[in-house]
Order: sequence, then structure tokens, then C-alpha cells
Amino acid sequence: MSTSAPLFTGQHVVVMGGSSGIGEAAAAAFAADGAEVVITGRDRERLDAAVARIGGKTTGAQVDAVDPEAVAAFFADGGTVDHLVVAVSGAAGSGPFAQLDLADLATGFDAKFWPQVRVLQAALPHLRADGSVTLITAASARAAFPGTAGLAAINGALQAMVPPLAVELAPLRVNAVSPGVIDTPWWDRVPEEQRKALFDGLAATTPVGRVGRPEDVARAIHLLAANTFVTGVVFDCTGGANLPTGR
Repeated sequence: MSTSAPLFTGQHVVVMGGSSGIGEAAAAAFAADGAEVVITGRDRERLDAAVARIGGKTTGAQVDAVDPEAVAAFFADGGTVDHLVVAVSGAAGSGPFAQLDLADLATGFDAKFWPQVRVLQAALPHLRADGSVTLITAASARAAFPGTAGLAAINGALQAMVPPLAVELAPLRVNAVSPGVIDTPWWDRVPEEQRKALFDGLAATTPVGRVGRPEDVARAIHLLAANTFVTGVVFDCTGGANLPTGR
């Protein structure tokens, strides 16, 4: 029986925002498949802990994706990148529209939309010509949940860029993964009892019967990076929660 080498052996993968949650799970998937992975984040202790958990050929770089100079310097010093995953996120911008603080919405754009765009632009000169970029957006972009208009605007703006970027930047492949509700530290700001009730309620109305795990999204990211015949798509990873009828 023949055995093949790990799929990403010798390839350089950068996961921006890789010290926890979806980013960390994605980094672990690439590292397990032979890649040399660099994860970034703002907190050195969290980075070091994530690197230890991920293992393999993984290193951590302390980079604040909100800082244009730090982002530019990181890519200038990092050599060629085969695959880039941009998992930078934020929590601002949600709430009922009538009471939505527009400054809070702007903060949401500053924490997610602009950093993702900035990272991609800074990375372009250092990306392998036929490599891949995967942005991490959110299902709020195409859902209709009350209180998420701001989040829909942030994530929808990113998703709208994917098809034209895939054409403009070809042969570089540009895709996005749009997760539904995923049990990550992003939800830590919600009290535990309230969070459990929310997750249980969502699980009951989602076709797969549960909320997502970071590993679910990581598999989707890995698939898009590995499949050289896929570009310009927004890949829903929601457990069916985005379907019109549900269960």
C-alpha cells in the first residue's frame, strides 16, 4: 500500500488571528498536514500557549492587525507565503438598529473589515502567485436575525469583495468561509448560563442539531486552500442554519 506525503509539506501558511478559536484550529489543521505555520496575535502569552497546543512546525508572531506599520513589517520580513488565512475579528457593531451606536459600528469595521483588507493588501507582494487566501467572515452577512444589521454590514462588505478579487488577483485564489454560530472564545463576553441557553436553542433549530466547533470551520478552510480548482466562493459553514426551512 502506497502512502503519500502530507499535503502541505514544505509550504508556508500564515494565519492572522491564530491564537484561539477558528484561527488556532485552522493552524492546527495545516500543521498536522505538514505545513510550516505562523500564527499572529496581539498577546504574546496567548500566542505561546497556542503554539504549544498546535505543535508541529508552528511559530507565533506578535502582530496587531489594526496597526498598518506592524502588518507591513511582518510580511516584509516573512518570505513567500503559500496560503494566507485571515481570521481577524471583533465583537462591536451588534444590537437593535434603532439604538445602534454608529461609533460602535465604526469600531466593528475597524476591528474586522479594515484589518482583513489591510492584511490582504500588505500580503500581496509576498504571496505565491498561485497560492490562496481565505477570509473568515460570518453568516450574519446573509442572515436576517434582528440585532445583527451592523454585523451583516461588516461581514457582507468582506464577502462582496471575494468574487472580484478572485478575478483581479488570479491566479491567486481568493475565497471566504462564512461560519454560523461557533463555540469559541468570541462568545465569552456572554454570561455562561445565557450562552448555554442560546446555544441550546440554536441547536434545536439547526439541521445538524448542534452549534459549530472551531474544527468544523478549520476543515472548510483547509479544503479551500487545498483545492486548486476553487476560487471566488463564499463557503457557508453553518450546520444548515442558513437554509430557508431548517428542521
